[in-house]
Amino acid sequence: MNETTYSDGAGLTLKTNEFRLISQLAHERFGLDLKGGKEALVTARLGKWLRKGGFKSFDEYYRHVLADTTGDALVGLIDSLTTNHTSFLREKAHFEFLSRAVMEEFKAVGKLEIWSAACSSGEEPYTIAMCLSDTLGRAPGKRRDFQILATDISTRVLEVAKRGVYEAERFKELPDAWRKAYLLRGDGECKGLFKFKPEVTARISFERLNLIQPFPHRRLFHVIFCRNVMMYFDRKTQQDIVKRLNACLEPGGYLLVGHSESLTGVEHGLQYVRPATYRQEYRGRS
Repeated sequence: MNETTYSDGAGLTLKTNEFRLISQLAHERFGLDLKGGKEALVTARLGKWLRKGGFKSFDEYYRHVLADTTGDALVGLIDSLTTNHTSFLREKAHFEFLSRAVMEEFKAVGKLEIWSAACSSGEEPYTIAMCLSDTLGRAPGKRRDFQILATDISTRVLEVAKRGVYEAERFKELPDAWRKAYLLRGDGECKGLFKFKPEVTARISFERLNLIQPFPHRRLFHVIFCRNVMMYFDRKTQQDIVKRLNACLEPGGYLLVGHSESLTGVEHGLQYVRPATYRQEYRGRS
């Protein structure tokens, strides 16, 4: 029987065995679930990297990723196979919920700890920082503090996030008051760009982290954002990740997932609050 192949339309073909090897590597290294039927997607997205790197076949590219001790090739693989689309104030209801929780349930907390667990190019943690700065700035009484941990597996998007510089068009959904309070307008060669003020960036620490591996930190968080990433994992991997995220929550803390995602069918020990919002119950950890 002839082996099935998939073409990218530009001369490169992906063989069934090559797809299997790439799928296994993606699952083992970062939990990505590439089921049968994704061959065309893999062919199209990785084909660009093959042509850029001068590789003559997917097998040659696969062997290159395995041999690369820097990890850069693996980052290129994950960047190609996953979508880093994000925006400021994405899924706005979560930030409205965060603001209410800070003012009500966490009103006695002197320092809030927040984790953006798949921060991509930084729009999510910066939105969290602006939301909390605005909310706490209007809160009566003693001044309260917050710190945000922002992590992602991709070093490429983390470098973008650390710079904190974005095109003006990216901020069109932000309230005018936020743009004035938290952004610096570029001029000269930087015209058309905005950069976050130091008092915003100081609240965020960026780190590389692979969600399928043990978490290196020991701190607990009042809210964890892990949005629009569960869709890439199989059920077993989702189960493991959510269990470990739960262990990182303060009692009564919240886990927020993407509005297109659900933890239905995943044993997690969390209380369903509303769509895409789960809470750790106060009864303690298992």
